[in-house]
Amino acid sequence: MQRRKITNTTVELTELGFGASVIGNLFRVTPAEDAAGAVDAAWEAGIRYFDTAPHYGLGLSERRLGAALRDRPRAEYVVSSKVGRLLVPNEAPRGVDSQGFVVRDDLRRQWDFSRDGVLRSVEATLERTGLDRLDVVYLHDPDDHWPQAADEAMPALADLRDQGVIGAIGAGMNQSAMLARFLRETAADVVMLAGRYTLLDQSALDDVLPAAHDHGKGVVAVGVFNSGLLARDRPTEGMKYDYQDAPAHLVTRAQRIAEICERHGTSLPAAALAFPFTHPTIINVTLGMRNPDQVVRNVELHGRHVSTGLWDDLRAQELISPDVPA
Repeated sequence: MQRRKITNTTVELTELGFGASVIGNLFRVTPAEDAAGAVDAAWEAGIRYFDTAPHYGLGLSERRLGAALRDRPRAEYVVSSKVGRLLVPNEAPRGVDSQGFVVRDDLRRQWDFSRDGVLRSVEATLERTGLDRLDVVYLHDPDDHWPQAADEAMPALADLRDQGVIGAIGAGMNQSAMLARFLRETAADVVMLAGRYTLLDQSALDDVLPAAHDHGKGVVAVGVFNSGLLARDRPTEGMKYDYQDAPAHLVTRAQRIAEICERHGTSLPAAALAFPFTHPTIINVTLGMRNPDQVVRNVELHGRHVSTGLWDDLRAQELISPDVPA
């Protein structure tokens, strides 16, 4: 699988990445054998970029990913994790996590973008994964923490990068405006952009993508199916968009895009996966993969040919922004 380099670093990402949030029991239990099988299938398919975070299953994702990669040659793969949420003992557990993961809540998340918090978080991630180093570390959802994230957390990560402890640093968020600030105003090498450059939302064209282009930095795209609405050949009512029930007008728009995809000999999910690569700053698309079957499907979608004429047609029908690069 083709690799793309994070500019000004030695880190290279395969074009398709393995998102490990779902093996942390996101929304429902993922059996341990499915999680391990998903990582094995990803490896067999040539995927060498794996993304996780302490937030995902209160550390379960990191533990499972580390175990699944333990016997692989360390120089052959890239792992990213995140900082900003420390895992601390939960003084008042209720039995199950309240933030979307089906795990016991013996731990809780504590926001912390201080220098000490960053160092503690990286150390804890290395312990949970069993890895000797992290290749990429992102600030995780610093939406309400800009001053501390920019003034303490990012310089702390930059120091670790300069010492060779980390290969590349950045931030990951569901919004694009603050990510643009990280690219323009901090030492970030790369950002993880969730859901803001997709077939249904190109708002990143207004801020983070121009910032990445102007400063020679990279973007990893996640959430390219917008929580499910773009994940099937034919969208229907009741599907999700950004974790909510999809509004009727977006379902209609997705259906129109799906019809044009079919006329161009492809499918809506294949086009949704290919679309981010229309912008030259996007170096990777990472997808959540819960079991081997999902890995096989996503790799197959990634391998499909999507003609450039599709984007021309969608622009002409005013279904995507006219600013989407040709």
